[in-house]
Amino acid sequence: MPESRIAVVGAGIIGCLAARELAARAPGTPVVVLDRDAVGAGASRRSAGLHLPRGSSDRTRRMSDYSHAYYADLKRRHPGLPIHPVGATVVTGPGDGSGLLERYLPQATPVPVTTTPAEVKLPAGARAWRIAGAHYCDVHRLSRELAALLRPQAAFAEGVAVTGLAPGGDQVTVRCGTGARLAVDGVILAPGPWLAAPAWRDLVAPLGLRVKRVVALHIGHQPDPAAEAVLFDGEDAFLLPLASQGHWLFSFASREWDVDPDGPATGLTAADIGAALDCLRRYSPTLADACHGGRAFCDAYSPEREPVVRPLDPAGRIVFAGAACGSGYRLGPAIAAEAVAQLAHRIEGVKGDSQHV
Repeated sequence: MPESRIAVVGAGIIGCLAARELAARAPGTPVVVLDRDAVGAGASRRSAGLHLPRGSSDRTRRMSDYSHAYYADLKRRHPGLPIHPVGATVVTGPGDGSGLLERYLPQATPVPVTTTPAEVKLPAGARAWRIAGAHYCDVHRLSRELAALLRPQAAFAEGVAVTGLAPGGDQVTVRCGTGARLAVDGVILAPGPWLAAPAWRDLVAPLGLRVKRVVALHIGHQPDPAAEAVLFDGEDAFLLPLASQGHWLFSFASREWDVDPDGPATGLTAADIGAALDCLRRYSPTLADACHGGRAFCDAYSPEREPVVRPLDPAGRIVFAGAACGSGYRLGPAIAAEAVAQLAHRIEGVKGDSQHV
């Protein structure tokens, strides 16, 4: 195990973005990213990867604005990354336009339209709005490509479970399932839905976080390359055309809480499919009839329905970064920046600003 001054626990999209932020703010500082599995193999592998410039609170709007600019810059620097612009239409109920305008950022410029994508029919009284600035991403692949870009500056220890985090004095002891022990100046903990891991369960418990199922169906229609995402604002659901993967994805809100990410939450159930199809048939019977399975997993949610970035120990050397409420990719850059900023005052050489690689 390489000597490191900073450890990032969790190699999903938030952990990889945190490592990138550290490389930018503290070039030359030894960083190790640890994950019990492979890079991007947890919740990030099942992420829909839809980005929209929106937020339901002042903080999430700021985070969304930051992340929107971040991903645009990342794509300019690395054009081959799997970030794909997509048109988007939002469907609302009668009279819901003012609330929609408050939730979307100015760059989204919601405009009322009288037509919808061909795959969708509006119920009586519904309205449609075209928004700008949306994209989707293969989050699993992006995590791995970010890791590849970072490997000259950060070590990635895949298949290495963290079995203990012990803050004390000026350092944190990180115990690993391999028997290795690391003494580091700071830790960014980005565990995704694995909140109950013994190594940090007691540290995380005061945050009051919960884990909820996240479910999406795969629709066996090849999307047209120009197909748009369609968001059903009142349903907390959306259709996403994954042209590069040859199918549509329909994401909808599951109501099942307190699930175990290592338990049966990874498989679809008849109840999942029935609830999703009941929703989808109201807008697109044709797509609903072409359901060919899907994906199910879970994510961590906070009581405030905002991401949590917070020190877990009195010395502020272990910083939790997550509970993104299903928006880990969309708000990931801002979450990573907040986490590194909170750690910066404890670690010499970490700058207050960043020059991204």
